Amino acid sequence: MRYTCTMTILEAVLLGIVEGITEFLPISSTGHLILTSSLLGLEHTEFLKSFEIAIQLGAIVSVVLLYWRSFLDIPLLGRIATAFVPTALVGAFLYPFIKGTLLGNELIVVVALAIGGAALILFELSRAHGTTESVTHISYGHAFLIGIAQSVAVIPGVSRSASTIVGGLLIGIDRVKIVEFSFLLAVPTMAAATILDLSQSAFLFTGREFTLLAVGFVVSCLVALAAITWLLRFVRTHTFIGFGIYRIFIAAVFYFFFLS
Repeated sequence: MRYTCTMTILEAVLLGIVEGITEFLPISSTGHLILTSSLLGLEHTEFLKSFEIAIQLGAIVSVVLLYWRSFLDIPLLGRIATAFVPTALVGAFLYPFIKGTLLGNELIVVVALAIGGAALILFELSRAHGTTESVTHISYGHAFLIGIAQSVAVIPGVSRSASTIVGGLLIGIDRVKIVEFSFLLAVPTMAAATILDLSQSAFLFTGREFTLLAVGFVVSCLVALAAITWLLRFVRTHTFIGFGIYRIFIAAVFYFFFLS
């Protein structure tokens, strides 16, 4: 059975902008896409769920464009692969549950946003400064622990970047370095998620739906390039407390105005 789609090109552009801005900030791109789709009145069809997964790959391409030299560093690739394993296993085993039950659930998103925001604030207030000098100095053991933290982000609203950042802060990695490692780890993680989803659903898409995917992909890539550059400058002189406060605020606003 083919999917039904009522999305317009403008809505695809708006969702691409939201994805590009939020993919690498610790505020949950998936959560914001779900909430934005609800505000736009888009029905959470199978196509919309696939769209929300696939356009994340556009943001990931921006990392490859900015950090392509890092993907030629064999020791670093080993650490990225190690961190990718836990999420790969969780995603492979729970894919039907994630897409069928978790994606599109606004209440889960709101709760995850609020809890994640509180966690960011608490960890920033209580942690000591990290000492890791570069991403290549992250040990394989620490990389695996970061991967375990990332796997929690299969819950929409948790935020893949927030979970990896909190995991890195917990084991003493410098704020800027864990952000950079989170960027790099996003590449295999989101590429695998997109390939897994499209391999099971792409044959159901119409030509118009592929056009919508292409629009969202390109827009998210361009916007993400600017977002990455901004975030790296921001974290050198600021903590993540502001992001934590924002997460709690947006969760409260959405709950009281749309879910209560």
